[in-house]
Amino acid sequence: MQSEWTRPETTAPPPRPHSPLISPNTVSQVNRARVLQALYDVGPLSRADLARLTEVSRATIGSIVQPMIDSEMLAEGDPQPSSAAGGKPSRPLWFSPNSPPIAAVHLLPGHVETALVSAGGTILTTASREYPADTRDADLVVDAVADALDELFAPNRPAALGVGIAVGGMVNTDSGTIVQVNLAPGLAGLPIGPLIADRTGLPVYVDLHPRVQALGDRWFGQGRGLSTFASLYAGEALGVGLVLNGSVHRGPGGAGGEIGHSIVQVDGLPCRCGQRGCWETIATHRWLRDEAARLNLPSASTLTVGPLTRLAAKGHPGAAQLFDRYVDNLAVGITNIQQLLAPGLFILHGDVVAGGEALRGKIEWRVRQRTAAHPGSQPQIAFSALHDDSTLLGAAGLVLSHFLQLTP
Repeated sequence: MQSEWTRPETTAPPPRPHSPLISPNTVSQVNRARVLQALYDVGPLSRADLARLTEVSRATIGSIVQPMIDSEMLAEGDPQPSSAAGGKPSRPLWFSPNSPPIAAVHLLPGHVETALVSAGGTILTTASREYPADTRDADLVVDAVADALDELFAPNRPAALGVGIAVGGMVNTDSGTIVQVNLAPGLAGLPIGPLIADRTGLPVYVDLHPRVQALGDRWFGQGRGLSTFASLYAGEALGVGLVLNGSVHRGPGGAGGEIGHSIVQVDGLPCRCGQRGCWETIATHRWLRDEAARLNLPSASTLTVGPLTRLAAKGHPGAAQLFDRYVDNLAVGITNIQQLLAPGLFILHGDVVAGGEALRGKIEWRVRQRTAAHPGSQPQIAFSALHDDSTLLGAAGLVLSHFLQLTP
């Protein structure tokens, strides 16, 4: 009888392990990603600083960064003065001005904004184009994007790493296709990613505008070095990008992210999406202008948050009440997000920033009033320091995340 320890006679190969072993090439990519992540999170760093942050030796750091210096991805800065303890002056590392740039696109209803962005987050040049917002002609939209990109790609510039596209609507990130844009229904079904890839010969990555905006905050704004925060846009539309545990949250194929269409009022106002009571119905320009017209406020049909804030400060009849209601409407959605996911920091973008400290402080106060106190996550409201550049910088970050295999 065969012992239980005797190998049975068989010609079948042994089963494969469930996970492949990590190859030396993969290890090299991971190490490079950790170094670049540290630079994006902190800023220019010396080899000694990088060794300390990544918990490896200076010799290991040298072997990681030297190929990136040789390829002109990184460059050494001027020697810094030695510390009081003496020693060799350090030379901070940062992204080389000769590194390949990234093309960034923000596709809006009727308008295209593009930029060429350096690996270090500097906008080198911009271009824009218009197209009919109600068009159903895909060629007109693709031509507008491609023409704007062509203007960026001057003959004397190095080839771009790729193209990142932010879209103000639902997208399929796997296929690079626009699913739906409420303010531009004609864009539904447009495979913008593959079409622009065909025109440019570059890799193209497409994502939802608020998620791309969050990437801009993550790599180049107030989200640098933070593992969790929310990036909120409020203006003609309302959207939120969430960074959770260091990654931008997205569902399969880029699903989800439509927080502006979460229901805050059952049987509330009708929304462009076909539902009722969406957060967007009470916290965008459309609601603000309808209420301003009802109150007979000046220039109601074009009113935005900045002028409303000034009217309220001057004591104009009805303005202060409308201002308070708008703050409440923004705060209720932010409160829901904080109660559910506790991002803690909310970075606000768009027209809402024109409300100034009067608006920022009041939103923060209202959210804290409505949120259960917890020592691990006190909600904070901040205005973006990137101004109007956050989405284009985020589109560049979308390309960098893929190219450098960093956390997207």
